[in-house]
Amino acid sequence: MTVQDAPLLADIDVRSRMAGSNKMEILLFSLGTREIFGINVFKVREVSQTPEITKSPNMPFGVQGVISLRGNIIPIISLAKFIGAAQAETRTYNSMIVTEFNRSTQALLVDSVDRIIRVDWEKMRAPENVVSSSGGNQAMITAITELEDGKLVSILDVEQILSSVVGESRMPDIPQADLAPDQFVFFVDDSVVARKEITSVLDKMRVKYHQATNGREAWDKLQSFANRQPAGQSRLADTLKLILVDAEMPELDGFVLTRNIKSDPRFAGIPVVMHSSISSNANRAMGASVGVDAYVAKFEPALLAETLLPYLQR
Repeated sequence: MTVQDAPLLADIDVRSRMAGSNKMEILLFSLGTREIFGINVFKVREVSQTPEITKSPNMPFGVQGVISLRGNIIPIISLAKFIGAAQAETRTYNSMIVTEFNRSTQALLVDSVDRIIRVDWEKMRAPENVVSSSGGNQAMITAITELEDGKLVSILDVEQILSSVVGESRMPDIPQADLAPDQFVFFVDDSVVARKEITSVLDKMRVKYHQATNGREAWDKLQSFANRQPAGQSRLADTLKLILVDAEMPELDGFVLTRNIKSDPRFAGIPVVMHSSISSNANRAMGASVGVDAYVAKFEPALLAETLLPYLQR
């Protein structure tokens, strides 16, 4: 079934209206273990039965092969292998979730798909001290939330999974930004892979930075910067040149964070750039509705630098 004809994946315009509500919708699925997993609906293109998989030698870890989907050849990835499920090598996974993010399309093998739930980002928590019942790799989990019946849902870090499949891209030539010694950038992202790339780009640009790993932490740190600014002296915008925010983050998403920043006069004149793996027009419109100054797709280091540079040189 596809996004267009499946009641499971309702019209995207409804989801667009969630911008600034600090809510997200998660597609729940199983990998044949006791755990329940989830993925942001905005990353999902369709859910269907798994077609015949074409296997070939020298596939990266976790890639079962490729499939033909309406004339396109896409890789099909075993999520069970990435969480270390004991039966990953022998179990047959008859369902798949086709995803689009990071400007690529791939299919994720799953045991079964359950339903879509709507949750508050503030109820998402980092996965520290959470023990996996499958004994799997907790580094592949970006957040945890709880259902009404008390069961936990693990939100997989599909960006990190995809990065481990395709490997790290070569860092291109990055232009340097000519900033004063006291000027810096602030960025926030809950993905380890994304933070690593952002820091590499900013280091290449010779830009100082502070960072946070979720929206709540980011807002607290930004408040601290603003509170330390001497009254009646230079604006915060004279030192904090730009704020780079992820869209999907535990506790406080990038849309609410941006709205908070834009409604606080202490951050006047500081541009906010949204950096997201979901580059759909709907997501861009959501960012614009809360005041984002620019929108850039993740894992395009040259494009990230190109987007940031004009704001840093103003």
